[in-house]
Amino acid sequence: MRILHTSDWHLGRSLHRENLLPAQRAFLDHLVRTVEEERVDAVLVAGDVYDRAVPSLGAVELFDEVLHKLAALAVPVVLISGNHDSAQRLGIGAGLIARAGVHLRTDPDAVAEPVLLADEHGEVAVYGLPYLEPSLVRARVGADQVSHVAVLGAAMDAVRADLAERRAASEGGALRSVVLAHAFVVGGEASDSERDIAVGGVPSVPAAVFDGVDYAALGHLHGCQTIAERVRYSGSPLAYSFSEADHRKSMWLVALGPAGELTAARIDCPVPRRLVRLRGELAELLSSPAYDTAEDCWVQATLTDAARPVQAMEQLRRRFPHTLQLSFEPEGREEDSLASYGERVRGRDDGAVALGFVRHVRGAAASTAESALLVAAVEAAALTAASAAGGEG
Repeated sequence: MRILHTSDWHLGRSLHRENLLPAQRAFLDHLVRTVEEERVDAVLVAGDVYDRAVPSLGAVELFDEVLHKLAALAVPVVLISGNHDSAQRLGIGAGLIARAGVHLRTDPDAVAEPVLLADEHGEVAVYGLPYLEPSLVRARVGADQVSHVAVLGAAMDAVRADLAERRAASEGGALRSVVLAHAFVVGGEASDSERDIAVGGVPSVPAAVFDGVDYAALGHLHGCQTIAERVRYSGSPLAYSFSEADHRKSMWLVALGPAGELTAARIDCPVPRRLVRLRGELAELLSSPAYDTAEDCWVQATLTDAARPVQAMEQLRRRFPHTLQLSFEPEGREEDSLASYGERVRGRDDGAVALGFVRHVRGAAASTAESALLVAAVEAAALTAASAAGGEG
């Protein structure tokens, strides 16, 4: 059986206010073409279909479009809810939609109820484990404590028990198995764009929790990665933060043989625009030919000028029109970043604090004329406040 494993679509998400719906539509069109060209037997989506619990109308319409296209190809689809999704909303109409071959698995009570798919070698039991928030589902999955390890372990115990029963009842016991899960597995590498799932304690679970199944299709982490031969993350199809600038975005095309033999190949996703991170003084970034290839990229720029340049973003966008993020890290500035604000200003009068703020923001001290004007303004404000306080008394 040929399975296409994808996850973390985050439909409706933007990148520093850049609308990504067109790029997401291009990815989903690519997914449908891949299903046709690679003769895919089933599509697995391991959570975070949407970017938020109440998605935008554009995101919902895009999701509806791709489901119609996959249903028209008569290719079964199994989806689970992730920590960004609203399980209840995503699961609305699941019974009706299943008639079209689209199987939504969002109910923790149904983790041991597989979608049964078949090819020329027999059946494949596909179990969908939606994101399991420990404090909410502990009792429902029969976990002995409130933790990610406990609830996912209990869910997988139920999966293994159901699988054992089905294998015992089948001829030859050759039933193959796949699990979809949305979790942080030990050994996985995170990026800046994943929402923290540590609310229920330590967020990570060991890969061994998935022992006993032929393939674990994981979602949550945005980098495509192999935890073990049979435990893999597909990663997100698009980069959703500059920490993913070096990611190769892809899906897994997994082939399950008649006895559970597994091979996996990466199918690259289309790149709407490369992400690059630039660092240096503004003049260098604006003039050096070394940055020619970044001119059509989404850019994160970090300026190291000793003094903050005037209209830095406007200047950068003349050369790099798709600059999305700008920060300042002046080189050579001595500052105790560990000290609290209170510690840094203790014993200094209001004028000195105001001048220190100017120096912090600019990276250079105020001029003599600016200093005199600022101190005079601070003193005038203090006198006004004192007069007002006296009048109230």
